[in-house]
Amino acid sequence: MRSTKLLFITSEFPPQPGGIGNHAHNVAKYLNAHNFEVTILTDTRSKTGEVEKVFDAFQPYAVHRTRRKSPIFLTYLTRLQNSFKVLKKNDLVLVSGKFPLWLGGLLSLFTSKGIFAVVHGSELGTENTFTHWCLGRFEKIIAVSNYTMSLLPVPLQKKCTVIPNGFEIDADAVEEKDIPSALRLITVGNVSERKGQQNVIKALPQLLKKFHECIYNIVGISTEKEKLIQLAKDLNVSEAIVFHGKVSEEKKIDLLRQSTVFVMLSQPTKAGAVEGFGIAILEANALGVPAIGSINCGIEDAIAHNVSGRLVDPKNPGEITEAVTEILLNYSAYSKNAVAWSKNFTWDTVIKKYLTVLTG
Repeated sequence: MRSTKLLFITSEFPPQPGGIGNHAHNVAKYLNAHNFEVTILTDTRSKTGEVEKVFDAFQPYAVHRTRRKSPIFLTYLTRLQNSFKVLKKNDLVLVSGKFPLWLGGLLSLFTSKGIFAVVHGSELGTENTFTHWCLGRFEKIIAVSNYTMSLLPVPLQKKCTVIPNGFEIDADAVEEKDIPSALRLITVGNVSERKGQQNVIKALPQLLKKFHECIYNIVGISTEKEKLIQLAKDLNVSEAIVFHGKVSEEKKIDLLRQSTVFVMLSQPTKAGAVEGFGIAILEANALGVPAIGSINCGIEDAIAHNVSGRLVDPKNPGEITEAVTEILLNYSAYSKNAVAWSKNFTWDTVIKKYLTVLTG
């Protein structure tokens, strides 16, 4: 049977960090294993491009990259030119990220090939008539959470399917945890306002009153670390916080194994950035670590409330403390449920939903 040739245009891609890039890599890899011939079109982010060349050489799909130029409009022009060149050789187009959405809208004026979009959240956080026009040109829209879909105008929601982000973890790593002897909190993600590490720190004074042995591990690129260091000093909780920065996958798994509760108290930013899903939560769940996350964002799809963890107001320390207490009182059940819940989000399961949309 002839394979389906898919052009996947994405704003982010490994080996550079980013949730959109990690998502694109796994969609491409798993589609490639299901009779799709995938071609990735993305950017070169490093100065020399060598790290991308090494990564691309080991992938089962083709990768075409555009080197960023100055002024930036030259980059946009080159992206457009490259898109038209590669488009001719493909049957379908999938776009992910703000600029790829716009690029897909322009391509739709010149081709009858099916164009599909993945929306994550932040690209929809502010009113953007052009983005909505582009989305209206596409055959179907895939939203990574029900919250993300709710950001779309109602007419666009009618052509939208919710498919959560997937995750991949070594099957041997999956485990249920014993009742912990001390409280170890962890957040994995870019240290930024959107990820909400500051909300955890603001809850630490109350948590430390109840749980004297409490450590908060912060893992991820330290974008706004200095602000958090000052906040911790102001609240006199510095000794309870460890900044790890960006770590290897092995180190991340090790830190998750040592953790009691995964915490992601995300909040929207003034610039319109929002949390579309929260895949790191499921990675923790697969290791038997229950999670506490924010209401009113995509995390609501990543946590089964009162089952795999708890959903809270991220700015309410009392509610956060209550959630931690509830989980610890019923830790064995929460840990077991977290492992079971995570199995709904493995890429083996999630990719079947993509196949239904792309081939339906």
